[in-house]
Amino acid sequence: MEYNKKTLADILLSEEKVLVRVDYNVPMDKQGNITDDTRIRATLPTIDYLTNQNVLIILASHLGRPDGQPNPKYSLRPVAERLSQLLKGREVLLAPDCIGPEVNKMVENLKPSQILLLENLRFHAGEEKNEPEFSRQLASLAEFLVNDAFGVSHRAHASVHGVAKYIPSLPGFLMEKEIMFLGQAVYNPRRPLAAIIGGAKVSDKIGVVENLLKNVNTLIIGGGMANTFLAAQGYDIGKSLVEMDKIDLAKKIIQDAKDKNVKLLLPIDVDVADKFAADAEYKTVGIGEIPAEWMALDIGSATVKEFSAALIDSKTIVWNGPMGVFEFDNFAKGTEEMAKAVSANNVLSIVGGGDSVAALEKLKLTENISHISTGGGASLEFLEGKELPGIAALSNK
Repeated sequence: MEYNKKTLADILLSEEKVLVRVDYNVPMDKQGNITDDTRIRATLPTIDYLTNQNVLIILASHLGRPDGQPNPKYSLRPVAERLSQLLKGREVLLAPDCIGPEVNKMVENLKPSQILLLENLRFHAGEEKNEPEFSRQLASLAEFLVNDAFGVSHRAHASVHGVAKYIPSLPGFLMEKEIMFLGQAVYNPRRPLAAIIGGAKVSDKIGVVENLLKNVNTLIIGGGMANTFLAAQGYDIGKSLVEMDKIDLAKKIIQDAKDKNVKLLLPIDVDVADKFAADAEYKTVGIGEIPAEWMALDIGSATVKEFSAALIDSKTIVWNGPMGVFEFDNFAKGTEEMAKAVSANNVLSIVGGGDSVAALEKLKLTENISHISTGGGASLEFLEGKELPGIAALSNK
């Protein structure tokens, strides 16, 4: 991949108005309290830099799925309040909308000591539809777009793609960091490169697996998706989740790994349960010993040892997806043990996916990871080798 985009360091932004696309789609409880402000904190370096450049900052984000209509439930007001606290009381104004006369007036009156947060972009259908007129109105608010929302940059939405047709688009520091780490893992890794891919379904991760096969030295597959690969090898896996329509694809991937001399590791034992429930009866059995009425819900201890040993000599590790049903404590052990194994290696480590990150946070191991991706679907598409619309829209040098 040739990355030849302008950065914030390439442009003198002093006294300009800058529209900063951020991803403040944060989790909230039923009372509207933010339960995790990680995404807000992740944008502070970019905001601080722009503040020091003496620019007028206009922030834009979505929250939830309001389906193109204003909905108080999805207002960014709690975000504005939390951001003001994180910026040590700096005034964060919340606009009543993201376009229109009132917003234009607030932008005109904005002071350098203030930050303007536009109301939820998805209150307008034009955001997700990437409508030119909506994009034009957003672009009219500023002289530059700074995209610091890697998590939505796989979407050709107005605020990440359409606006860039009217004003120059530059990456924020979070965006740059994502591109740097993921790009290095995919296109120029320190070797040996190991990838750990988990999650429920092969269909969710097939593009990632196929692309990584071109590049990795070791590929580890766990979680529910491993069942399909085990079934493809002829194992009887009881009532475990299997995508029967992906059996042939799994066989092809197994053969491709052999042809490319990639070490492909699948579970050698699993924790099985008599039902899909947190309080299910469970035990550890070898592959091929799964009772007919039971289902695999986690990798077993022997698998953890084998997977962990395969990482010891790695120089780069990419991990996306849990090894079991992480939301059930009895079946979270495999994911937690892999979190320990990944963080124990003094390597370039890149972790994405909610459950993988949650395991690291639970065990207080996040500081041992080189980069925790904020991307979700965006990081998966990047790992697939796809060009993300938000990155493609960035201004070239």
